Amino acid sequence: MTAEPLRLIDHHCHGATTGDLDRTGFEALATESDRPPPAGCSTLDSQLGFALRRWCAPVLGLPPHVDGDAYLARRRELGAAEANRLLLRAAEVDAYLVDTGFNGARLLGPAEMASAAGTAAHEVVRLETVAEEQGEVTAEGFAEAYAESLARATARAVGVKSIVAYRHGLDFDPRRPTRREVVEAAGRWLRDGRPRIADPVLLRHLLWAGVDRGLPVQLHTGFGDPDLDLARCDPALLTGFLRATRDSGVPIMLLHCYPFHRQAGYLAQAFPHVYVDAGLALNHVGARAAAVLAESLELAPFHKVLYSSDAYGLAELHQLGAVLFRRAFAEVTGAWVRDGHWSAGDAARAGELIGSGNARRVYGLD
Repeated sequence: MTAEPLRLIDHHCHGATTGDLDRTGFEALATESDRPPPAGCSTLDSQLGFALRRWCAPVLGLPPHVDGDAYLARRRELGAAEANRLLLRAAEVDAYLVDTGFNGARLLGPAEMASAAGTAAHEVVRLETVAEEQGEVTAEGFAEAYAESLARATARAVGVKSIVAYRHGLDFDPRRPTRREVVEAAGRWLRDGRPRIADPVLLRHLLWAGVDRGLPVQLHTGFGDPDLDLARCDPALLTGFLRATRDSGVPIMLLHCYPFHRQAGYLAQAFPHVYVDAGLALNHVGARAAAVLAESLELAPFHKVLYSSDAYGLAELHQLGAVLFRRAFAEVTGAWVRDGHWSAGDAARAGELIGSGNARRVYGLD
């Protein structure tokens, strides 16, 4: 008899793609790079690519480690809808919290993810997207209009997310901007033709509006695609903002964190409202997932750590995230139990908290 898999709630991910993918499209979604590899090379020659061929291939009826051509041929044979269904259900995740703010029309939304996965799914609303998709607005009326738009957009959401790390960096002024500052910044944005919001004053205003909404606030930290400056995505740069929001009662969810996961662990220990995960990284480090997870569990209290995949586009990443997390957690905690550092009961309790219990509590999923 085999043990039941560790129960998981993926507290931050994106939808799976709705269309069939050629090799170029598939490989583009298996890397954070925004450029193709050199001629004759493949993005699947990576920890992520090797892990994908090992753990996803059997779900599609192929032997482990099958070569990339055979894998992609099988995926095309099945079609996107069936591949999504097989992979999402194989992940055995209790619920997905889906960020709908980026390329939403090309990806499965929460309801479609729930249907394909045969499980629950909830929406996380991106603060910047709500602002950029507003209708007619004036500089003087920007703050009030945004508050109303955000209230409507989050009426059924379980959280909000900021990508200030991408648009500016985490080294922003932690103060809530004044009304005059917001009016002046909104005026500049409107005069420039409403481009992608990158003004630090507006980004701060959106973030504080998210805090005011009272839902958990997710913040991208650590590595991502080349739009960001990694040196400005260290979560330690958020210390002033975390001090400013400490008494708000609003959970601040530090996403991904790698390679700054140790700094993030310190912040989770030091601030009562700060939570962390190692999402995104575990898929990309593949066979090294246990090492990264062990480091992420060094300082953070176990009631402050959550599971996420940050899967985007490829349903393989939703399934692979779950596989690698479960295996890494079992390997790391199993060694601690064997060495006498932990009891088996402690390991089971920490697994329940990190895998799903903390997400249920923080996001109010029950």
